[in-house]
Amino acid sequence: MDFDRIKEKLSILADAAKYDVSCSSSGSKRKNSNKGLGDSSGMGICHSYTQDGRCVSLLKILLTNHCIFDCAYCVTRKSNDIKRAAFKVQEVVDLTISFYRRNYIEGLFLSSGIFKSPDHTMERLIQVAKKLRKEENFNGYIHLKSIPGASDELMREAGLYADRLSVNIEIPTKSGLKLLAPDKKHEDFMKPMKKVKDEIIQYKQESKLIKSTPKYAPAGQSTQMIVGATGESDRDIMYSSAFFYKNYNMKRVYYSGYVPISTDPRLPAIGSQVPMLRENRLYQTDWLMRFYGFDIRELLNDSFQHLDMEVDPKLSWALRNRHLFPLDINMADKQLLLRVPGIGLKSTNKIVQARKYRKLNWQHLQKIGIAVNRAKYFITCDSREKELKDLTSEELKQLIIKNSQSKFRKELSPQLSLF
Repeated sequence: MDFDRIKEKLSILADAAKYDVSCSSSGSKRKNSNKGLGDSSGMGICHSYTQDGRCVSLLKILLTNHCIFDCAYCVTRKSNDIKRAAFKVQEVVDLTISFYRRNYIEGLFLSSGIFKSPDHTMERLIQVAKKLRKEENFNGYIHLKSIPGASDELMREAGLYADRLSVNIEIPTKSGLKLLAPDKKHEDFMKPMKKVKDEIIQYKQESKLIKSTPKYAPAGQSTQMIVGATGESDRDIMYSSAFFYKNYNMKRVYYSGYVPISTDPRLPAIGSQVPMLRENRLYQTDWLMRFYGFDIRELLNDSFQHLDMEVDPKLSWALRNRHLFPLDINMADKQLLLRVPGIGLKSTNKIVQARKYRKLNWQHLQKIGIAVNRAKYFITCDSREKELKDLTSEELKQLIIKNSQSKFRKELSPQLSLF
């Protein structure tokens, strides 16, 4: 083996894979068996997080950065003058096993540029996973990037070896995709997504009848959208996300701020980086939609198309809907409590349990761990903490921001004194 050449390939193809953020390994519990190698449920080069919060390391690479497409936003587009490389199937298998034995990684995240055809590329990705599972008896985590346009037969086979599959939708809207990637069709992304969804449902149903039914993509499927490459609003982006969650049973949708890599006039100018805060606000909105019972139309709509960068989306919603507050902390329904700024999922459950035994006061809420400095403006307890009738929503917003900054400075001051 030419180790210098392998090292060069690894450098090129690992760097090219850094733009893909959809590599969470949450949801899979593939156990070791027959004295095999690895275990995706164990604790432990890219860091990802499992469903229970553990940090795991994955070998994150492209099979190749050669590509037949010329998407304006992609660093591996065929017209881009970059150094090209490609791994052989066995090279990826050997790297994965070698890295695992050295305790560098706990799994593999494998994507690829599209060379020759979608089916040809997908076949190669599957070969890697199949060799790891069948020949190396590898039970660690494997995430394969599904290739848009790949056949149903290949998508079915991929799910038998991979823990998670993902098809990156790339641009949130059809018009944006047509502008920046005219060679690609929106339908090519939808087809493999639908196949994976249908297969997951079918295998789950069969497993209830036949215990020996193999697992199919046990960690589900995910997708990723590029934010800021085209002019989509936050509403456009999150409406697309809601569509995928509802219709394709997505485990996760990831949001990646566009990194200017081209002087193409269709793209934002070099240096106009998408703020990390915008990504953060999209993830917060995604969280509210998935776990807090919010309909996306409540958070973003024709009248409110962009998320507030000054405050989180739950507080922003509450300030626009002050007629629903204050809520009585001892009487309000659980779903309403989840909508109070400063009260999270765990705190809501604690409140619901605790108030069965006694009437809660402000001291109890502080011990439970809610952010009283925010919640006090939207709830009543044994007394109303603040009288806010004369404050407009904008004035209340600025008051909360000011109080939050003041609290942060007080918490930081003792730490700074140590230096």
